[in-house]
Amino acid sequence: MAAPKATVSTGGSVISARPVQEFGDNPVEVRETGHYTEEYVPSFVEKWDSLIDWEKRTESEGNFFIDLLRKRGVKSVLDVATGTGFHSVRLLEAGFETVSADGSAEMLSRAFANGMENGGHILRVVQADWRWLNRDVHGQYDAIVCLGNSFTHLFSERDRRRALAEFYAMLKHDGILILDQRNYDAMLDRGYSSKHTYYYCGEDVAVEPEHVDEGLCRMRYDFADGSAYHLNMFPLRKDYTRRLMSEVGFQHIETYGDFQHTYREEQPDFFVHVAEKEYRMDEEESDYSSTVNTARTYYNSPDADTFYASVWGGEDIHIGLYESEDEPIADASRRTVERMASKLSLNDRSVVLDLGAGFGGSARYLAETFGSRVIALNLSEVENQRNRELTAQRGLTDLIEVVDGSFEAIPYPDSSVDVVWSQDAFLHSGNRAKVLEEIARVLRPGGHLVFTDPMAADDCPADVLQPILDRIHLDDMGSPGFYREHLERLGFIAASSGGFEEHREQLAAHYGRVLRETERQEADPEDALTRKVSNDYLTQMKKGLGHWVDGGRKNHLTWGIFHFRR
Repeated sequence: MAAPKATVSTGGSVISARPVQEFGDNPVEVRETGHYTEEYVPSFVEKWDSLIDWEKRTESEGNFFIDLLRKRGVKSVLDVATGTGFHSVRLLEAGFETVSADGSAEMLSRAFANGMENGGHILRVVQADWRWLNRDVHGQYDAIVCLGNSFTHLFSERDRRRALAEFYAMLKHDGILILDQRNYDAMLDRGYSSKHTYYYCGEDVAVEPEHVDEGLCRMRYDFADGSAYHLNMFPLRKDYTRRLMSEVGFQHIETYGDFQHTYREEQPDFFVHVAEKEYRMDEEESDYSSTVNTARTYYNSPDADTFYASVWGGEDIHIGLYESEDEPIADASRRTVERMASKLSLNDRSVVLDLGAGFGGSARYLAETFGSRVIALNLSEVENQRNRELTAQRGLTDLIEVVDGSFEAIPYPDSSVDVVWSQDAFLHSGNRAKVLEEIARVLRPGGHLVFTDPMAADDCPADVLQPILDRIHLDDMGSPGFYREHLERLGFIAASSGGFEEHREQLAAHYGRVLRETERQEADPEDALTRKVSNDYLTQMKKGLGHWVDGGRKNHLTWGIFHFRR
């Protein structure tokens, strides 16, 4: 994307901040969009940076926003909620051409000073009202960021729609809007709690709601010197915000919880919405169920992509068959591929459909070893790009076709492949029965299905797997009994090992090995995993790996190789 030659004006009326906050006799009745400019009085603005704590905010946030922007080729950014300049300064440091706008003159003054004090950056600042943004800021941008829970200052739906329309108009045809908000759903439905980790990281200030209803969240900020301030905000619900963005015209909206794709609704302190303006005629969103799309966006994230490439086993990102406790993950993972392939009679006339192909390690093994043609279908466009690059490096592009798609709607005709192959992917479906039906449809008569999947044991007690399900954002898991029943219903016949070769102990061995490797790379300054992957992602990943190990050791989980014939 090329950077625009933007011109910035300071048109529009300037509202001078009052020396003290004024909310009248009944503060909870103050529900006006324009009032926030009077709430950011000079003494409050002076304390704002201690509320944020720039150093801790940088640590908690990592390069989340920077990576999102770079991934999309962004060069020019309009920061419409500059505040005291934290994100504008970070964007400038990262090399983005940045214009900094805000509705508060006091905030912009502080931001300009902060830019000079933090790296000698001269911020291009403009005071602007979002409802008339095109009047005050000119040009089009690759990205607009509206951060710091700022959008909640708009109290009427008309104002919110108008502001979003102004954002949309100022983006280039393929631009993106990044907008965050506090998790008001949790506050409205379950009461207030905060990890005090991601956004407001300062230790010398207490933040809590003084009043919450469906039309107002009045927050109180108590500082160590005894001073107290308030902000009146509209409590946006997550799905409402997403709906408004969609109705204004944004085409694709992804939502993160505290910078993570996978989360339970009540856990995050903040949501981050990433909305794309571009309309893609070649995409059919109906092919992706909500469960599959959750997995898709997770594996597309920079943290996940880097972690799996660095730690999980190189090009084979699935459970391995271990001969010793400390065997390299890549060796054990490749052994699984070899074991599965040994059950088949592949040759250079075989057509194999690999569902959930990941980085494509199995596809390249089958193509190189047997000369088979492999269709590598996978939901993550980021993983698919890595797959294509690795496949090209090995000179296998004539044998391997990498396809973006879902195994719940396989984009191939009936009876078109000889083998369906999959490793540890079906658990990401919310409709595994449909996946098996699709497999039955595309397999030729006499064709083979070979797959692995982490599963609940047939005798697993109810509810004990909830920590694992929470982590991967699923309602349930498959089981050996489930797969046998549905495969038999579809006319499949067990082909080897009675249809299922169980390796229950390998699940705990593998996740334990990945956990130890993660900790090793964290501690090794040469590997520098913590410089490549965010601390929060690593914390959540290690917690999740521990749950997998615990579930495996207690025999609540199992894993193995299924082999059936059509």
